[in-house]
Amino acid sequence: MFKIITKIAVYFILIFNILSVNVSALEECKWNNKKGIPCLTISKTPNTSNFNQQGVRKIIINKEDMIAYGAQDVNDALQMISGLDIFQSGQKGQQTSIFTRGSESNHTLVLLNGIAINDQSVTDGLHDFGQDFIQTIQKIEVYKGSIGANFGPNAIGGAINFITDIDYTNTFSVNSYALQNQFRNNSFDLNFTKITDNDWHLNFKGATTNSETNSAIAKGHEDDSAKNFQINFNGVKWINDNVKFKSSIYSRKTKSDYDGSSTKEKGYVSNNKMYSVQTGLEQKSQNSDSNIIFHYHNYDREYDNDGYLDEYYSESIVLRGEKNFNTNNKFSLGYGGEYKYDWGAFENRGSYSASTKGHMKNAGAFANFGLKLSEDKTLSLYGRFDDHNTTDLNSTYKINFTQLFNNFQIGGTHSTGLRNPSLYELYGSDNYGIKGNTDLDPEKSKTNEIYGIFDFSNNIKITSTAYKSKVFDRIESNSAYTKHENLRTDINQEGIESELFFNNSSHKFLIFSNFSKSRKANGQAQARRPDLSYGANYSKKIFSNKFGPWSLNLNFKHTGKYIDWDGSANSRQKNTDILDLSFSKKILENKIFIRFSNLLNERYEKPATYSQDGRQISLGFKSLF
Repeated sequence: MFKIITKIAVYFILIFNILSVNVSALEECKWNNKKGIPCLTISKTPNTSNFNQQGVRKIIINKEDMIAYGAQDVNDALQMISGLDIFQSGQKGQQTSIFTRGSESNHTLVLLNGIAINDQSVTDGLHDFGQDFIQTIQKIEVYKGSIGANFGPNAIGGAINFITDIDYTNTFSVNSYALQNQFRNNSFDLNFTKITDNDWHLNFKGATTNSETNSAIAKGHEDDSAKNFQINFNGVKWINDNVKFKSSIYSRKTKSDYDGSSTKEKGYVSNNKMYSVQTGLEQKSQNSDSNIIFHYHNYDREYDNDGYLDEYYSESIVLRGEKNFNTNNKFSLGYGGEYKYDWGAFENRGSYSASTKGHMKNAGAFANFGLKLSEDKTLSLYGRFDDHNTTDLNSTYKINFTQLFNNFQIGGTHSTGLRNPSLYELYGSDNYGIKGNTDLDPEKSKTNEIYGIFDFSNNIKITSTAYKSKVFDRIESNSAYTKHENLRTDINQEGIESELFFNNSSHKFLIFSNFSKSRKANGQAQARRPDLSYGANYSKKIFSNKFGPWSLNLNFKHTGKYIDWDGSANSRQKNTDILDLSFSKKILENKIFIRFSNLLNERYEKPATYSQDGRQISLGFKSLF
């Protein structure tokens, strides 16, 4: 009873603070641009305030980057991020896992506008990135390293945040893709925004993609396909100069063929649907900002296995509030709370049968403060407590110190993370005898990170990050395959990420490298974690007297060898070199482009036994209206 009263009191205080608007004059900012167009999508990292936002490092992929990459799905957009290893079980629409800095595939938390969108009907809690296509996503934020103090449970390796905000450029695009000289793939997307006379900003995005590819299984004998549909509605209304109402509705459906074996077969189809609704209030004043958000999402997935139907369903409700303010020119403070209720069930039929059903509740309270020790020194502290209905009370925290030396910035971070067990790990069962275990502890991690950023000039910048992380209390089935247990064998991860940026009015150039190791306590390498990757991205604006202005974009990524299961044993897989090239030209309010994906026609399996696309050509047209 005491816990319930405490939670109610916390949320009452939050709501009171958020709705008690400070009527002092706002600073000149585009946040309050009722009649016109705000400059860019503004996204604030949860549990941060004014003087500690630089203590949270993130990589931003905006809409222009996605277009330049020629991205069709999220995997295309994330492939150039150092420290992310992407493994897709076939081509577009197939199941995809991401390993962040060598952590497990279920250690990367996925969010929609800052709210976790985990699917509780997944056995181990991982997010399937292969279902997320890109056209209605406005921005992607990538956070690497344990960041549970900002986002909550399941952010052991990092977090990826999808932003669905208003796009004020009214456009439609048509694309056609050719594989093996056949234009069998196409996509269409539309964006339309209207600002009404009473200051409503209303936005609609819609997209459809059809992908016809070779067999998902290596050496398979039939073609597979994927069809994706997306709809996104966004609405913003200013209540007064300090408060605005925001709402977003997002839906996507991906239907894909997949293979049970390399022989020719029919009747293996997945139908993956996801729906989300977010609504809330944002307040901004001279010295404070706050928000309160209500969020709901559900997943509805079906897998037809040649007559056997596997069904998965989950729902999640979240109420979240936060307030931040500056006390003076040297100190900022923030605090907030979150309540999350998850329900899920699945029934897996056929030769392998498994099922689960249950719910989870988690109440979180968090706070942060930033302190400017001097003009060139900043100390940032972040903390969070999570009260879970099976793992009870657990904490995460993060400490960051940043020092500036003219054009050189150096920083150090110590952070922790945790992952609560999934519904299947708690309550599930299968025909091999594995049972759930409600006595499981959460998986936990500790990460140390040192980084440096050196600005040679306005055009050249070098960044380098060294990190070391330990994951312990891992959840796996025991040796007798009777139940899930916390293993006392740790995973150690360490690496160095480096990047060189150059840009001017006509050139942009990025070189990146990642040297990393992910090892079990006995020194054994973790599967699907290459020790080396590097690449480059180059874009150039070209001015020709004959053809006028046009643009070139070149992406290259090398992925080193790694260990993977090849169907009979763990073996070392070959390295790959993937090169993409694109050209685009603007004609009045229209843009046309041509892209060559996998230009070197690299034939490879990633993961092993699953084929990836060879060379692909795409033609596109984008128009403003």
